[in-house]
Amino acid sequence: MEIPAALRTLPNQLTLARIAAIPVLCLLIGIGVDWLRWIALILFVLAAITDWFDGFLARRMNLMSDLGKMLDPIADKLLVGALIVTFAFTRDFNGLDLVPAIAILLREIFISGLREFMGNRAVSVPVTFLAKWKTTAQLVALFFVIVDGLLPSFGFISSLLLWIAGGLTVWTGWQYLRSMWPYFSSPTE
Repeated sequence: MEIPAALRTLPNQLTLARIAAIPVLCLLIGIGVDWLRWIALILFVLAAITDWFDGFLARRMNLMSDLGKMLDPIADKLLVGALIVTFAFTRDFNGLDLVPAIAILLREIFISGLREFMGNRAVSVPVTFLAKWKTTAQLVALFFVIVDGLLPSFGFISSLLLWIAGGLTVWTGWQYLRSMWPYFSSPTE
């Protein structure tokens, strides 16, 4: 069985590598040993860099594909969602940090469902510029949550950044919902 051409491109391979790194990353954090968490931090930074680099390469090398457009946001959501769940289990979040963490999870699930719903109506839901910043804010916040587990003096920063990421996440979710609202009342073709 031959591997589809779209899967053989470097940008899509980077995205698939990011997805493959997620369970390893969560395991390294979940074990709760500092030296493994340092490895997790390095792996997370590499995963976050591939989030930018795969898109850059796809545009630069003219390797953009429908598969890549689908996989990249899935990889982002899997990475963010899996880490949020991992941090909830390892108690890396204080009680109040669970509020933006849950908001992020709910928004990502809701928007994925909204995209599916709109796709069934042949309506494209393009990624907005602010949504790209939202993903960056989420990744930066999660970076500091990992760091806070190693250097607890970063607790305030990680909490603040998580709340900022949560706010951006809710705001972009509202923007998507508002822009798609007219389609909810129209009959399916």
